[in-house]
Amino acid sequence: MTDLRQQALDYHEFPVPGKTAVCLTKPARTSKDLALAYSPGVAEPVREIASNPSDAYRYTNKGNTVAVISNGTAILGLGNLGPLASKPVMEGKALLFKHFANIDATDIEVKHRTTEEFINTVEAIADTFGGINLEDIKAPECFEIERELIERCAIPVFHDDQHGTAIVTAAGMINALEIQGKELCKAVFVCMGAGAAAIACMTMLVKCGAQRENIYMLDRQGVLHTRRDDMNEYKQLFANNTDKRTLQDVIAGADVFLGLSGPDLLTEEDIKLMADKPVIFACSNPDPEIKPELAHATRQDLIMGTGRSDYPNQVNNVLCFPFIFRGALDVRATRINDEMKIAAVRAIADLAKEPVPDSVLAAYEGVTEMKFGADYVLPKPMDPRLLSRIAKAVAQAAIDSGVAQLTDLPDGYMD
Repeated sequence: MTDLRQQALDYHEFPVPGKTAVCLTKPARTSKDLALAYSPGVAEPVREIASNPSDAYRYTNKGNTVAVISNGTAILGLGNLGPLASKPVMEGKALLFKHFANIDATDIEVKHRTTEEFINTVEAIADTFGGINLEDIKAPECFEIERELIERCAIPVFHDDQHGTAIVTAAGMINALEIQGKELCKAVFVCMGAGAAAIACMTMLVKCGAQRENIYMLDRQGVLHTRRDDMNEYKQLFANNTDKRTLQDVIAGADVFLGLSGPDLLTEEDIKLMADKPVIFACSNPDPEIKPELAHATRQDLIMGTGRSDYPNQVNNVLCFPFIFRGALDVRATRINDEMKIAAVRAIADLAKEPVPDSVLAAYEGVTEMKFGADYVLPKPMDPRLLSRIAKAVAQAAIDSGVAQLTDLPDGYMD
């Protein structure tokens, strides 16, 4: 057993099993406390909520809660291991919600026979929470599940594997292309992988200004093209009318490679074919499509990002999802729409251009400087400014786009 494996197991087992617990927010020391907390006092907020359901935000924790829900069909890079095996990941997500945005998150693992059964289960419990974070659900079912739940639920539903990945990728990509002197609207993209995260990333980049005809996406059978008859409706959105069939065909002259596939699938010879000053985000975890050392040894002019914390430019969902939900909850948004996602992209991208506080440098051993450039295109997860910048941008976008139930931000919100 490796040291890391043992450390991880010990971390999750001791001093008590798991990573989260429930704490009390009201006193329960006296008989009067208990009379107010439960019977008979609890009857009063029950009556208020029965007559005005929105009062649940006044008298319960609904407004600061998120359900982290999975069926365990796509756990990290481990695949379909079932709902119970996904619980450590969902608890981890709950930990991140609390640590970074002070949101109380509850993990829920669902066993089901059909997609409709999963959707019905989540719909039935949705009113308990202020938002729902879907996690580790395989494609293409995840698309239908999220779409249906958004329509059926009156609270935000957000599949982080899709949109969290897409938001952070788009922010980093916009900055990397700017540093390389290139425009998003003119860049040629190669995306290796055609699952939920890949499709969401390319969709978000298009919404930010990339041109769909400049995007080449590959799955295990090669390039998605219009003469294929083996693609689901989501892959068909990125099918090119092209004679190109292989990675080598499409990567020649490409400005960007985005990998959301598997380890060591991009070679030195492949990146030699790319345009001058390329951008490579090799985000397969834990092993990227090409190792950064190999990529930099092959091309001196590239910008490289991965999904790993031990290399520069980590593309990490934690840069956005806690703060997006913070902003959405604070204005009681009924959904997380494109305007809110794009506001998050811009807030993350803009923050990377600002001077980095000493507190952030102190959190990274041996690092004495971080500044906007080839090795710093995204903020670090430990940057305390993420909360205020992203939450405020998202909350304002919710108000401006008409999905917020509270139509004014409190004075001094997130200042």
